[in-house]
Amino acid sequence: MIADDLTAKIRAGELAPGAMLPPQKELSSRYGVTLVTLRQALQRLEDEGLLSQEPGRGTFVTSPRLMYRLDSLRGLAEDLRAQGQSVATLIVAQELRRPPAWAAARLDIPATRRVLRLERLRLLAGRPAVHQLSWVPQPAGVPLAELDYSDASLYAILADHDIVVHRASEVLRPGTLDEETAATMRQPPGTPVFVSERVTFGLDDRPVLVDRATILGTLMEIRTERGATGMSMQWSRHQH
Repeated sequence: MIADDLTAKIRAGELAPGAMLPPQKELSSRYGVTLVTLRQALQRLEDEGLLSQEPGRGTFVTSPRLMYRLDSLRGLAEDLRAQGQSVATLIVAQELRRPPAWAAARLDIPATRRVLRLERLRLLAGRPAVHQLSWVPQPAGVPLAELDYSDASLYAILADHDIVVHRASEVLRPGTLDEETAATMRQPPGTPVFVSERVTFGLDDRPVLVDRATILGTLMEIRTERGATGMSMQWSRHQH
């Protein structure tokens, strides 16, 4: 209740970036909860990047720029680089186009609207490993189709243009290469792959980006670490 109410006020602009929340005793009284319950709610919002608790000063609403956190929300290439892998990006296509029906539905926009279509090939140690197709609505005044995506995270570029990345929802399923993608990745059709579909949302919970990544199953594997408090996932190269 507390976390949901504060989240709604932050997203609605009632609590602006940089605003200081009332003291914890006042908040606990206002919501009719104990300090322990209140602190748990504040910690949850801090973990989500919405609040910053500063000892001796108070609790503040974070600025939108700070809500882009590479340690909790980053792209596949950034995950691989963090593991010490050599990753290069080849731009296959970059243009404004009408999205296919599935992408328009994920972005919640009309299929007639022109958006940035960004097609990239990720090279792992010089070998094609990931084919990534991204569809991004272009806000007014932001020339997304003209920017350089060859050596920077798409999330970072969006953040540089004040498009706040807040969370993402991802589905991962097994598949095989179709003929067109197989030719781009220089692999035989039917090669085993993972297909990742990720929808990224802004601070207002509106979709700002949809990605479909085709990842070679012959080069990559998924490893998970499960514990009492949750699960972490890592991509790593197969060791032949």
